[in-house]
Amino acid sequence: MTPEKKKLITDSFGRSETLQFYKAELLEVETDFISMKIPKMEMMTRKAGMFNGAMIASLVDVSSGYAAVSHYPEDCYVVTVELKVNYLRPAMGDALVSKSYVIKGGGKIIVVRTEIYVQTEGSDSESHVATSLVTMMKIK
Repeated sequence: MTPEKKKLITDSFGRSETLQFYKAELLEVETDFISMKIPKMEMMTRKAGMFNGAMIASLVDVSSGYAAVSHYPEDCYVVTVELKVNYLRPAMGDALVSKSYVIKGGGKIIVVRTEIYVQTEGSDSESHVATSLVTMMKIK
């Protein structure tokens, strides 16, 4: 990935009001791979303390979109065509971490696999809580 492309992605991430609201952090930016982290806030959880499924799906969508954009050398814009999330276990922890991998890139259609983990403060381990497959379409 060129420094210019990396800057386009990090600048876009920094301008997103939604990601600012979620206090999201961009962990890694590479060609065909994006990772981000969102700390737990009360509004993101169910009464039992686990992350709400909607929060996980939102993170899947955003992370997959940035991974898709990372695939193309030029500046571009993508939209979600299809998003499927399998919830593997309750997301109990202090932060959600996404790891999004481009598995098939084309001229217009791109397929991304995103894995979601929870992290707990004071622990180096991650717990795998969701897996997803997302189809994106390049529109610009």
